[in-house]
Amino acid sequence: MARFVIDEDMPRSTRVALVGEGHAVKDVRDHGYRGACDEEIYRFAQEEKAILLTGDLGFGNILRFPLGKHFGIVVARFPTEMAPKEMNREIVTSLGDLTETDFKGNLIILEPGRIRIRRASL
Repeated sequence: MARFVIDEDMPRSTRVALVGEGHAVKDVRDHGYRGACDEEIYRFAQEEKAILLTGDLGFGNILRFPLGKHFGIVVARFPTEMAPKEMNREIVTSLGDLTETDFKGNLIILEPGRIRIRRASL
């Protein structure tokens, strides 16, 4: 299973849902990174050798967070009115369809019923 760092803009229940699927998950709020800048969150995920799961579109900026230089960034783009339980179900299902090579160095955008992967060039 995969290792994830969850940004503070994700529901706390997302960690529980992913742990329930066998993933190792750390929430930035539990590790002193509440309110930290994007670079600090990114650095923490890299130190943990983990995929960053966030709702922050800033992490989709490949100039700031270059493809091929990280363990994976997943940006979850779901409507704010979507219930956390439903969002977590979509996230778990989508992530379950991906392999380790889909994550490593790549930017993944999750939307309801859709997965987009921006791959690092080889």
